[in-house]
Amino acid sequence: MALAPDVASSTDPNPIEDDRAPVHAPGLNYFVFGLFFIFGGITSLNDVIIPKLKELFTLSWTEAMLVQFCFFMAYFIIGIPGAKLVKKLGYMRGAVAGLVTMMVGCLLFIPASQTATYGIFLLALFVLASGVVIVQVVANPLISLLGPPSTAHSRLTFAQAFNSLGTTVFPIVGTIVILGSLATVTADQLSGQALVEYRQAESEAIWKGYLGVAGLIGIVALAVWSFRNRLPHDPKIMGDSAFVTNKRYGMGLAIAAIGGVIALQFSPLVGLALICLAPAVWLYDNDLIKRTRFGFGALCIFLYVGGEVAIGSVVINYLTQESVMANGGPVTSFLNGLFGFESNEVEWMIGLYWGGAMVGRFIGSYFLRIFSPGKILAFNATMAILLILLSTNSTGELAGFSLLAVGLMNSIMFPTIFSLACEKLGPRAADGSGIINVAIFGGAVVPLLYGVVADATGGNLALAMIIPIVCYAVIACYGIFARRPAVA
Repeated sequence: MALAPDVASSTDPNPIEDDRAPVHAPGLNYFVFGLFFIFGGITSLNDVIIPKLKELFTLSWTEAMLVQFCFFMAYFIIGIPGAKLVKKLGYMRGAVAGLVTMMVGCLLFIPASQTATYGIFLLALFVLASGVVIVQVVANPLISLLGPPSTAHSRLTFAQAFNSLGTTVFPIVGTIVILGSLATVTADQLSGQALVEYRQAESEAIWKGYLGVAGLIGIVALAVWSFRNRLPHDPKIMGDSAFVTNKRYGMGLAIAAIGGVIALQFSPLVGLALICLAPAVWLYDNDLIKRTRFGFGALCIFLYVGGEVAIGSVVINYLTQESVMANGGPVTSFLNGLFGFESNEVEWMIGLYWGGAMVGRFIGSYFLRIFSPGKILAFNATMAILLILLSTNSTGELAGFSLLAVGLMNSIMFPTIFSLACEKLGPRAADGSGIINVAIFGGAVVPLLYGVVADATGGNLALAMIIPIVCYAVIACYGIFARRPAVA
């Protein structure tokens, strides 16, 4: 999943110029690039642990999708206070605070595994994601400060490439480490103490993997801390882009909390509706939301992230169905031989889904120079729908690889929707970026809705694809709507 571009990347023709001297911190930029790599990897690693936890705890699809729900709800809950924390502490100390939070989240996987408790796994994911959100508040502007303003966009683009690389590499390594050892029994065949011991043993690979991630984060945290005095803390240069009061934020959070309880205990659909009501409380009188081009764009960010994450969450289970690629095929055998996997292994191909997004960004950057961004967006969204329909109405490798190809169509959607929505916002671009960052919590809502539909149809993952199809249909409409330049 792409990170929100820096507000400076708005297509406004008269952006505010930043004439401050770049921060002199040789070597720090490499660690920041490493952060982007880890962000992408951690997010896509959820797609690997979902099938693992689903089997270990014999979960329904709705319960399994709580992994993404807890992770992406951090964008919703922590995004606003996280930005205030960074403004109070400064970029460097704020980054360290976020990194330490990420480390705590990774370490929480140890008690989660040892107690074989699904709830603690979910808590670990929320804490981990909270740290990611805090550091993301710092990452984009920090990249801009680590060099001349004239080359800030190229540095950010380069950093985004590391994010895409992380989303490709982590799930491939994760399938080897976490899904690599196949047990001779499954959780639904055990009970009592035998079941607890099985869960503890099988989840050991999960906490060991995240322990390694914690070590990487610790190295980066120490590096960032050593540079903490290179960037003097000045709250004035960080702007004042708060778009919601503390009182209204608290009201929205209370509504979301009630919705969360209802979703978990009673009705997922009613609960999700209440959760989605919270942003309306925050933004109901915000003039940016009343601007159709921006409000529609923010909705599409919500739907794009949700659709992309929903598909990624089920790719492994989808491919391993008997009707799809459980028995392999000629292309599967060729690829497995090429990369050194067993002939019928397909779990690692989740990396192809995210890798397609990485490759597509390079291809898309060329075509975006030639054609209207809105038209390219509409084309990609339409192609994503057609690929999903092809996959759900076919079998074998055709069904599997057509779904994986949706990743290629996702490639340019986030930055294109962002730039179209923020076009001509001028000095309000920072506010727009803040609202769009909140919209990323679509990654919590849409996958959970997918899980509800999958359970309602007897676990039919193909029929549940109607959820991402609707998401992409709305995005295609937005591309057509925004195909012409914005009016100031």
